[in-house]
Amino acid sequence: MILFGESLNVISTKIGAAYKARDPKPIQEEALDQKEKGMDYIDINLGPAKKDGHELMPWVCQVVQEVVDDVPLLLDTSNIAAIEEGLKVLKPCAQPHIINSIMARAERYEAMLPIAAKYEADMVALLWGPDGLPRDENERAALCVELLYAANEAGIPNEKIWVDGIVTPVNIQQAQLVSYLNFQMMLEDIAPGAKSTCGLSNISNGPPVQLRPILNTTYMVMLERYGMKAVISDPLDTNLTDVAKGKRPEIVDIVHQAMDGTAPDVSSLDKELGDYVKTVKVIMGESLFSDSYLEI
Repeated sequence: MILFGESLNVISTKIGAAYKARDPKPIQEEALDQKEKGMDYIDINLGPAKKDGHELMPWVCQVVQEVVDDVPLLLDTSNIAAIEEGLKVLKPCAQPHIINSIMARAERYEAMLPIAAKYEADMVALLWGPDGLPRDENERAALCVELLYAANEAGIPNEKIWVDGIVTPVNIQQAQLVSYLNFQMMLEDIAPGAKSTCGLSNISNGPPVQLRPILNTTYMVMLERYGMKAVISDPLDTNLTDVAKGKRPEIVDIVHQAMDGTAPDVSSLDKELGDYVKTVKVIMGESLFSDSYLEI
């Protein structure tokens, strides 16, 4: 699994302050730490950045590439001008840099697809449509076809597109998690050659902090089984990184068994593996989510 590090984010108190003060030190320390922790890409998230994004994004890109010039970057902001200004200054990497992301809304993709094509950047195709979040896998498929067709018309092949079908919180929209898995299984037929990614930590946005790692890791394994190529992840979650990089095969095996209904009874497993079985059942909708589901 390819990992996009998510921690260079304006919502971080430390990083947000560094952006505002134009202080390169915390930004460069974070970039170096993400590389050390095994992130394959680094996501630079400025949020809306309405006032100064066009100046801030290129500055951050240059600051990061002063110390980490061999890790590709994702440029993440709703400010379209900031995206282009960042792309102008990026040094090439072995893998293309990525625009994160282009929504499935005509007013967004018509403005942004020419920029992706001009700078030969990869793009995340975010399946957020005119009506917001798609209701099921069929709506995701329709938005995917629309957006990828427009990208192809703009000269962007499927191979440069990472489809993000939008992960939802387990405590609010539990049924959507299975819908996403169903869509992920459809993606190869809908968009041959395209890759896929997601904001993985959305699944655990809301549940207690102690549940976040197991929810994130379990869903990552489930999505990867159906072809997910990358996730935006927390670099501090070293267990998730180990699972993503093939260092915890026993976790992958038990998640797959639970998906197939062939996992041993939880009482016969140690607590760690038993908790993964319980988490699969919650994600699959076989058990209702509660903040105490691991204690049941």
